[in-house]
Amino acid sequence: MQLVVGRIGRPHGVRGEVTVEVRTDNPELRFAPGTALATDPASAGPVEVEGARWHKDILLLSLVGVDDRDAAEALRGTLLVIDSADVPPSEDPDEFSDHQLIGLSVVTAGGDPVGEVADVLHHGQDLLVVRRPSRGEAYVPFVKALVPEIDLEKGVLVVDAPPGLLDLDEAE
Repeated sequence: MQLVVGRIGRPHGVRGEVTVEVRTDNPELRFAPGTALATDPASAGPVEVEGARWHKDILLLSLVGVDDRDAAEALRGTLLVIDSADVPPSEDPDEFSDHQLIGLSVVTAGGDPVGEVADVLHHGQDLLVVRRPSRGEAYVPFVKALVPEIDLEKGVLVVDAPPGLLDLDEAE
C-alpha cells in the first residue's frame, strides 16, 4: 500500500523549486537530499530530491532534472508516495498510521458488526470514516473514549459510541 508523504504545490521562483504540502511526521527523513520518491500519477516520477529547505514554514524542494518554473509547474498537484512497508511500526501502542486502520472491521463494544474503516480524516480532530453496508458513512472521532480497542492482528476496531452516532440513517 502506498502512503502519501507530500503533495507538490506551486512553483517557487524561477529555478524549478516546488512548494510541498507535507503529509508526514518526519519531513527531514522523507525529503532528505538523495531520496527518491514515487509519484501519483506514476507518470510524473519517480523524482529525486536534490535539496530541501524551509521558507516561512513552507517546505521547498529542488528536484533532480526540474530546472525551471515550467518544469516545476508541470508537477503541481503530484502526490509524493512511499511504500507502507518502509514505515517502521511505532513504539507507542496507542499510535497508529492511517494505513493500519483503513480496512479494519468495525464492531460495537457488544460485538455487533458496524462496517469497515474507509478513511481517516485529519481536520483539527482525527475522524474515522466508517463505511456501513447500505447505510452510508459514519464519522467517529478517533479518541480512546470512543475507540477503546484496536486489534491489528485480528483486523478489528471496537467502537463504544454514544446512542445515535452509528444509528443515523440518511433520511433526506
